[in-house]
Amino acid sequence: MQKEIFIAIIVSIDIYLAAAAYCNSGIRIPVLSAGIIAFTGAAFIGIFSSLAGVIGKFISADIISIAGTVVLTTIGLLTILKSLFRKMSEKLNENGELSLKLGKSPLIMKIYLDNTAADKDDSKVLSAAESFSLALAGSLDSAAIGLGCGAIDPLKAFVFTFLCGSAALFLGNLTGKRISSLKVELSWIGGVLLIIFAFITI
Repeated sequence: MQKEIFIAIIVSIDIYLAAAAYCNSGIRIPVLSAGIIAFTGAAFIGIFSSLAGVIGKFISADIISIAGTVVLTTIGLLTILKSLFRKMSEKLNENGELSLKLGKSPLIMKIYLDNTAADKDDSKVLSAAESFSLALAGSLDSAAIGLGCGAIDPLKAFVFTFLCGSAALFLGNLTGKRISSLKVELSWIGGVLLIIFAFITI
């Protein structure tokens, strides 16, 4: 159960930061949209951890352990790099260059660098479809984490991730302006925790 809870916390860090960014930008996340975000991330964790369990029946435990460590470490490093890219994008945005550079990029890429890009119509309310786009961008990491996390209970992972994700959305909406006022990019924390998790579970 400790693995499932730790994974849920790691996945929820990005959800919290996204909710904080929306709060700071004055964009409201309705209950339905919040539910879609929390459910999608949890579903990806549950589905892909189940898939990892099936694969584990055909591959030796040693190979699974090594592969899981490599996958989780890679995702952790990519998360840290994403944090750096987001910091760079903030500077470009201040100079009015970000929209030019990402104007023709896929929506998922835009959201990956700027969570608030999911509000495509600038309505200041995140619709169900927009919330799914936001959730899908974050769930790419969740899928890889689910595959690389080793022997965990998919149902428990789903439940804990959904609960932690829901709590992260609530807290992000509650403390968003305060966190965003710090002007510090914090998504790298999830990457560091993921790397630590990868090596303590070998």
